[in-house]
Amino acid sequence: MIEDELALFDKSINEFWNKFKSTVSDTSCGMVGLRDTYKDSIKACGEKLSVKLKEEERMVEMFLEYQNQICRQNNLIQEKKDNLLRLIAEIKDKKQELEVLTANIQDLKEEYAKKKETISAASKANEERLKRLQKSADLYKDRLGLEIRKIYGDKLQFIFTNIDPKHPENPFMFSLHLNEAKEYEVSDSAPHLECLAEFQENVRKTNNFSAFLANVRKAFTAMVYN
Repeated sequence: MIEDELALFDKSINEFWNKFKSTVSDTSCGMVGLRDTYKDSIKACGEKLSVKLKEEERMVEMFLEYQNQICRQNNLIQEKKDNLLRLIAEIKDKKQELEVLTANIQDLKEEYAKKKETISAASKANEERLKRLQKSADLYKDRLGLEIRKIYGDKLQFIFTNIDPKHPENPFMFSLHLNEAKEYEVSDSAPHLECLAEFQENVRKTNNFSAFLANVRKAFTAMVYN
């Protein structure tokens, strides 16, 4: 009976050992398979991670390039904006210069019109005075032996004759014109009269031209008899 129990125990031990060996063997194979699967998984994950990192690098490069393009575009836009503002400022300056120039031109036109009107009035006044002098010429020529001629520079030349009894045809003369102040101005007397400047001042003050001519003739006559 004891032998049977020993035999049964031995059989149980053997079965347990076989099961244990089988279990250990299966576990070892499972560990090896798990290790290989883990390695493959790690490798695949690393490859995916590498691809992902490269993609990320490309995205970063693309982003940086895009950022640089935006920066260049902004600089270009700012440059164009500055040029436009400068152009607008230049146009405003030109417009102001044009307004000033237009105002100056208008002032010059008005000044020219006033001067033209003044010159026209002065010219008419001179013509009237010359006409009056010319009307007096015939009278002076008949009574005083005086001839009046218009010469260069709007001057009138006054020629006296019948002064020298020995040579009545000998001329005694002087020139006269109106200066810018519209005053009588006497010059070119022949023979020369020292008192001509005094006569000029008197006729400017009195405007008595007949008396002026009479005084000049008297001066020429006195020169002959002296």
